[in-house]
Amino acid sequence: MMRAIRPPLLLLAPPALLVALFVVGVGYLVVESLHTGAGWGLDNFVRFFERPDYVAVLVRTIVIAVAVTACAALVGYPIAYAIARYRGNRNFLMMLVIMPWLVSVVVRTYGWMVILGPRGTLNSMLLSAGVIDTPLRLIFNMTGVVIGLVHVFCPFFIVSVLAVLLYLDRSLDEASQTLSAGPFKTFWHVTLPLSMPGVITGAMLVYLLSTGAIVTPLLLGGVRDGMLATQIYQDVLQVFDYPKAASMAVVLLLTAFTLVIPLQWLERRVAARVSGRGA
Repeated sequence: MMRAIRPPLLLLAPPALLVALFVVGVGYLVVESLHTGAGWGLDNFVRFFERPDYVAVLVRTIVIAVAVTACAALVGYPIAYAIARYRGNRNFLMMLVIMPWLVSVVVRTYGWMVILGPRGTLNSMLLSAGVIDTPLRLIFNMTGVVIGLVHVFCPFFIVSVLAVLLYLDRSLDEASQTLSAGPFKTFWHVTLPLSMPGVITGAMLVYLLSTGAIVTPLLLGGVRDGMLATQIYQDVLQVFDYPKAASMAVVLLLTAFTLVIPLQWLERRVAARVSGRGA
């Protein structure tokens, strides 16, 4: 009997270790955020919400994360749909999607600085074509941050949606078209609802990763349009104010969960309806 029990317990060890590390890490953040010069309390959180500039950074972080998620969905879903419907070699197309993961985020972000800069590739082309008279300001603002983060995190959305689309029953599309439904109506009433679990999963991944991004907002957003993660980075490495940085991290974590938890509930509801168990 002992031989039958040991393998499952050994298989549970890696995920149990990951959960333990996560709990310890979050617990340390919470304890550190409650540490003040005079002892323990909520002073760090009170000071955070009393400062309008910190609240503005928090709001900007949420706005940028939502914008990145929406743009990633608009760009990523058509790509995932095209790959899923492609009848040739999908492996090559999927390799093109995940290829950016093989390149450093710093290198990719610097590439966008070269493209979007005042004397970059895009502005030079528009100026040469006579479309604009003065260079567009596309970096060191929210526009540059959103563009850079969409490029970095869009593959996560594509892979999440593609994992669902590849396993959809193509006979459902054929049945819909047999009932005189056109391609658009078939997509809107059949394909899109069935792929919503992948869409919601991809949206959660992109949103969570966007809220915690540091390198891309720091390089493309600068000081004025930074995000909360960049502020935490500066407080840790420049100011060495660990309790304040920990309180910001807790606020960021709670903010992320306020959106992720409803999305998880929605994902379960959609999955239940798709499988026929929903109301």
